[in-house]
Amino acid sequence: MSSKPYDALLLLSFGGPEGVDDVVPFLENVTRGRGIPRERLVEVGEHYFRFGGVSPINQQNRELLKAIRHDFMTNDLNVPVYWGNRNWAPYVTDTMRDMVRAGHRRIAVLATSAYASYSGCRQYREDLAGAVEQLRVEGLPVPRIDKLRHYFNHPGFIEPMVDGVLDSLAKLPEDVRDGAQIAFTTHSLPVVAAENSGPPEMYPPETGGAYVAQHLDVAQTIMEVVEERTGVSHAWDLVFQSRSGAPHIPWLEPDICDHLEDLHAAGVKAVVMAPIGFVSDHMEVLFDLDTEAMDKASELGMEAERSATVGADPRFAAAIRDLLLERAGAERGCGAKTPCWTGRLGPSHHLCPANCCASPVPRPALAGED
Repeated sequence: MSSKPYDALLLLSFGGPEGVDDVVPFLENVTRGRGIPRERLVEVGEHYFRFGGVSPINQQNRELLKAIRHDFMTNDLNVPVYWGNRNWAPYVTDTMRDMVRAGHRRIAVLATSAYASYSGCRQYREDLAGAVEQLRVEGLPVPRIDKLRHYFNHPGFIEPMVDGVLDSLAKLPEDVRDGAQIAFTTHSLPVVAAENSGPPEMYPPETGGAYVAQHLDVAQTIMEVVEERTGVSHAWDLVFQSRSGAPHIPWLEPDICDHLEDLHAAGVKAVVMAPIGFVSDHMEVLFDLDTEAMDKASELGMEAERSATVGADPRFAAAIRDLLLERAGAERGCGAKTPCWTGRLGPSHHLCPANCCASPVPRPALAGED
């Protein structure tokens, strides 16, 4: 149960606005350097304005932070847990400044993104590098930082999603339940970004990259357990949502709403939408699924349920403890803990290899070989 050499854990997330006045500045942070005009950001912000300008992600992170601290305390793991964001307060640089001033010098990082991709891994590593550089400029101590491995196939991440799908199936009318199809959803990416996700020697670009492969592995794993527990084999697909960017650039498809139309045309009467690509209820879940996709299902006359994200489930908090202890043992080089995983792909790497989830514009990054 030793966390040595780590003396703190940083929960690193995306961040989100917490009021109407925060929305456009938040979107400016997210899109910085892309030359997107302010009026376009105001249009995009309508997704947030209809919810009072509040994204649920920050509150969900507060709940996850509380769950991690409770899990650590009840398991006698004396490791302080901090929280920082990439795009909104508390910003990662401010949190890291607090951490080094409190004396922390060896920090493990858990990003709230379970899969390999530039935006889900490398970009977090770039922000960590920027935060450390700012500390150096300010003359503060510079900590050693290690990012915990991808946890898409950790049982503590998988099991809550299995329960979410089972709960959603149980809510469907009995006469359409067994024929319901499962639409596993995740954030769409430019096809090139997906193809370049993960170590290229493990996930060659021509096969679609790690991003798609990892989601497919999670979906298949969930469905095997669902069939085992219900005795029913449901058809399923991996579909995408929340596309943004120039229309001439190919992105991963099909979109969830297009998929619902295809299911309806094929005579499917019910669907469960399972957002396996999201740790918590991001705005994309509230708007793209709970609003747009649910409206589309209603328009088509389909029964639809949206299964829960993992959020602050105690099993996920326990998985974070497990990941920390696993990495700590590996760093000590003795008494290393056997990685915990399910599915077919095996545990992810501890250290991101060179050229893993390559950046569109090369920038310094921490916690990797490059």
